Amino acid sequence: QVQLVESGGGLVQPGGSLRLSCTASGSISDIYTMGWYRQAPGKQRELVAVIVMGGNTHYIDSVKGRFTISRDNAKNTAWLQMNSLKPEDTAVYYCNAALRPHGSLIGYDYWGQGTQVTVSS
Repeated sequence: QVQLVESGGGLVQPGGSLRLSCTASGSISDIYTMGWYRQAPGKQRELVAVIVMGGNTHYIDSVKGRFTISRDNAKNTAWLQMNSLKPEDTAVYYCNAALRPHGSLIGYDYWGQGTQVTVSS
């Protein structure tokens, strides 16, 4: 059974940094994309950053220049380095992976359990 396990959230002061990690475990043939979404109270979930198998990345405008997504294909792991954090970055961050389980002909979306990021003084 495929699972995504996240870690790295917490409380940080404005201007601080956090690093989120996400590891996909189980019987996996291919991971096409890995990324993070976030959801703040009363708001819709939004895509923050995504990285595809070849290494291309995409970020929402509000985090460009502050967040960096990276991945290690051999370890089925992705990281989100978040610098210069702002109070408006406060949200639950969810890891997402589009992947093909071993034995399947098609891919599916998988989600992590979510990790709270709070930016406050």
